[in-house]
Amino acid sequence: MNESEDRVYRALQESLDKLPISYPATESGVEIRILKRLFSPEKALIASKLEFYPKPLNKIYAKLEKNGVPLEGVEKALDEMFDDGLIGRAIKRDGEEEIKIYAASAFILGFYEFQMNKMTEEFIHDVDQYFEEAYMEELNKTKIPQLRTIPIEKEIGIDRDIANYDDFRHYLDTCGEPIVLNECICRKKNDIIGKSCEKTDLRESCFSFRSAGMAYINRGLGRIITKDEALEIIEQAEREGLVLQAGNSQRPASLCTCCGCCCNLLVNEKKFDAPAQFFGSNYFAQVDQELCTGCGVCETRCQMDAVEIIDDISNIILDRCIGCGVCVPTCPEEAIKLIEKEEKTIPAKNTVATYLKIAEERKKLEQTESS
Repeated sequence: MNESEDRVYRALQESLDKLPISYPATESGVEIRILKRLFSPEKALIASKLEFYPKPLNKIYAKLEKNGVPLEGVEKALDEMFDDGLIGRAIKRDGEEEIKIYAASAFILGFYEFQMNKMTEEFIHDVDQYFEEAYMEELNKTKIPQLRTIPIEKEIGIDRDIANYDDFRHYLDTCGEPIVLNECICRKKNDIIGKSCEKTDLRESCFSFRSAGMAYINRGLGRIITKDEALEIIEQAEREGLVLQAGNSQRPASLCTCCGCCCNLLVNEKKFDAPAQFFGSNYFAQVDQELCTGCGVCETRCQMDAVEIIDDISNIILDRCIGCGVCVPTCPEEAIKLIEKEEKTIPAKNTVATYLKIAEERKKLEQTESS
């Protein structure tokens, strides 16, 4: 790649790094290799002019006119990038006129998930390296996660109703249509590199709702299912010990069924000594030591390495427990229950509000670091 192309990809990286979920640079340059696999130099230049808030074509073109790119070429490239899942697009009504507006997409949750049918071993290696080298640490900086852990409702040992934002059944009742079922990109990634999931044979196991679901359908990904079909898959996921993680808002656009051997988030968070601090969760597991026989079933089912058997008694490592509840229903002695935390986290109203909250916290951290 010549020097001018190198500057284009760096400009795109720097632009993506300004989003609420940033895209940091690395010493190895792996973040540039990822962009090169997905964006041509011409499209990288155009994408570098996009922002978190969507803008119409004329405002985007104004930033590119000096580069000699024709207006029709900009629109064509933007629409192609949208079709490839690399950027966002919406329709804004101005009286009788419909105007297309375009926005940048984050890496994860964002343009990565739409590359389901373009996965190669080389691309997978780059993504794994990026998580290890920089991306996971960047995700954790604000301690406001993109996803929140949803407990197994029927196993919560409290004497009052669970909050709506901690209840996946409420999500399904109120999520809106369509409900779209997608392949899990994390398990597909591991299948490609010969590390198939140790926990489940489920592959279609991630859900998107409303316009987020249609984003998959319009790109030839996923399929529309009923609420009953979704409930059946989620209940299977619970039986198999998978962790339910929804978008971190009161009206999430997604719900994933995650495992500790494939999920990019769980796999990489487990590498930290106290990963629980990076999860949105209002519960933790507690063992009744009088009832526990130390059988180890909970230790086997835990996706976060949060259980250890000491002197034939199960012990919960609270710094690692994310309150998912997968350890509870299979305990033969009924010795485990979920306990509600005294200090609860209430998610933002919607996805945009969540990202604005992350952006605000990130700005505070940057100001502190620069002072």
